[in-house]
Amino acid sequence: MRLGIIGLEASGKTTVFNALTGAQLETGTMAGRGRVDVHEASVDVPDARLEAVSEVFKPKKTTYAKVTYADIGGMSVDAGSDGLPGPLVNQIEQMDGLLLVVRAFQDPSIPSALGDVDPARDAAALDGELLLSDMITVERRLDKLQEERQKGGRDKAQVEREQAIFQRAMEHLNQEQPLRRMKLSTEDLAALTGFGLLTLIPILIVVNLGEDQSLSTTGEIMAGVSALGLQGKLEMEIAQLPVDEAAEFLEEYGIEVPGRERVIRFSYDALGLHSFFTGNEDEVRAWTLPRGGSCLDAAATVHSDMARGFIRAEVINWEALISLGGLSEARAQGKLRLEGKDSVVSDGDVIYIRFNV
Repeated sequence: MRLGIIGLEASGKTTVFNALTGAQLETGTMAGRGRVDVHEASVDVPDARLEAVSEVFKPKKTTYAKVTYADIGGMSVDAGSDGLPGPLVNQIEQMDGLLLVVRAFQDPSIPSALGDVDPARDAAALDGELLLSDMITVERRLDKLQEERQKGGRDKAQVEREQAIFQRAMEHLNQEQPLRRMKLSTEDLAALTGFGLLTLIPILIVVNLGEDQSLSTTGEIMAGVSALGLQGKLEMEIAQLPVDEAAEFLEEYGIEVPGRERVIRFSYDALGLHSFFTGNEDEVRAWTLPRGGSCLDAAATVHSDMARGFIRAEVINWEALISLGGLSEARAQGKLRLEGKDSVVSDGDVIYIRFNV
């Protein structure tokens, strides 16, 4: 999973990146106009269930699922009629989800990009830039489709179907509604994919709070979008400490769950993801899968050969596996479910895939 972090100048975007990754990027610097700076870091997805499963298998290696965060600089609200710069769009469209960082903290020494501090206004401004970019993209695509229809070449019915979905998208955008709120079939989504449409990407708003603030004091940020409060500067300082010292600070400040863990949980929910596990004496590993994904999808996630030669999957919930003492014991007691390729994988399933290539 790749999550892009975007925000206005002076929102504390890089501070949040440091808090989520433990990185030590310099904060308070501004990207030059027209320049897109991107910094990436990957972190493990904490999962106590994986650790419990690993205790059963006692493998040589335990591998957590990963989240990659990209701190994307260069966002502003003055793109004009040409929309966002192409290099910025190219970076954003590669992301599975976006964290929109908006500022709630007060600091007279760091002026807010738009004057006073207003998280809801800043979130609307950021989403508005994404929406404007999509309107420009859709309009250009409709013009090209019209030219293609007149010149011929590609199947006319196919061109007309594509025109219809892009016209629906334009009508939706003209109502100032992001495409993520549009009802789209699998076929519709496939038609829109690959054109850099940014409002298709799920978003989570991260409200950068001061130490004396809570999310309840900021009011509703954006209708229909989850918002998570994060004391960015404090969480950054804690994330950069050794583990034992960080635990002491979390306790001192009454932070029960570190911000990086809360953001990951919210991100999984926003993107409709969950985890399954595989295990043997060599490695126990967590994998990420869209909710509703099948055993065949799980096999493809592990290795393309497993999907190509899929025979069946032996499946058991992680808690049942632990209570029985392992796969061998579960198999001996007939507790493993034999599932076909279309069977849906549940969160926390441990899967053993049988295949032949």
